[in-house]
Amino acid sequence: MKKLAFMVSPLSGLAHLRNYKSKRASSWDRTGGNADFITIPPHKRVVFLDIKGAGCIKHIWITIACNDKYYMRKILLRMYWDGEANPSVECPIGDFFGVGHGLVNHFVSLPLSMITGGDDKAALNCYFPMPFAESARIEVENECDVEVSHFYYHVDYELYDAIDKDLGRFHACWNRENPCKAVDTDINLTGKDNYVILEAVGKGHYVGCNLSIHNLSTDWFGEGDDMIFIDGEGFPPSLHGTGTEDYFCAAWAFPTGVYYGPYHGISLAGNRKDWTGKWTAYRFHIEDPIAFDRSIKVTIEHGHANNRSDDYSSVAYWYQTEPHKKFNKMLNVAERLPREKP
Repeated sequence: MKKLAFMVSPLSGLAHLRNYKSKRASSWDRTGGNADFITIPPHKRVVFLDIKGAGCIKHIWITIACNDKYYMRKILLRMYWDGEANPSVECPIGDFFGVGHGLVNHFVSLPLSMITGGDDKAALNCYFPMPFAESARIEVENECDVEVSHFYYHVDYELYDAIDKDLGRFHACWNRENPCKAVDTDINLTGKDNYVILEAVGKGHYVGCNLSIHNLSTDWFGEGDDMIFIDGEGFPPSLHGTGTEDYFCAAWAFPTGVYYGPYHGISLAGNRKDWTGKWTAYRFHIEDPIAFDRSIKVTIEHGHANNRSDDYSSVAYWYQTEPHKKFNKMLNVAERLPREKP
């Protein structure tokens, strides 16, 4: 009888015995008590994972208590692989876990989730695998004017003797254009004025994004085509879409409001009748990663032919070889804050 081949399906592969060491870094109370959290003073950084060797982070869980209204936008999350000086992940923590505008909302997807009962607190989960060959370091920076009174965390990871050389490193970066600059035209045959979700250099594959839009008008904000340019190509790009809601795998102007599928959904919805308010949509290319050999530029129009001036922000997720292109300087707190009103 032939040996059963290893299956890609997680359930099919569960019976195969593993050859790694399972580890967890967590905020458990070292005194043996129940104060299983750390505090983070205002305007301070804390490294909560710093490990040496080869391995892969498989799961991150975090929950936070902080008396700042927009702590989800003010706290920054950074990750560094293999001793690099520039972070491979740098995002406001709420945006990284799938909901923008400094808000908390309940949703569940395959790689990310935010579990909440409707208040300003949530359990944040990430299942993106994050391999490293020599070291891994994760830090948070509290840019609130008050302390983070409770920061709980688990980081579940595996340690190996070595990792395959063809494994890319996980990356995520945040961007914002507030507001996007409207263009007075009905035709876009260049993509040059599009909102940029990701611009990376190297070899890798893009695995998705979330896009947060604050509608500053009183009508449908979509109709913006996604355009993904690979390896420095000109127009037309290798991937050209047909509308904002189409890229996020919905149709007819996000009619459902909040919904959450494993690969796509609306993690935050405004008014479904006139599409006003604040929205976050996500799309993960889990089954269809978009590969690039030298570079990638992931863009989307803000309205048809970029004819709208709404507040756009986003997180892109991808894997690539190192070194990566240095991210744009993170906006300061005042520039990151969500708009209270249009």
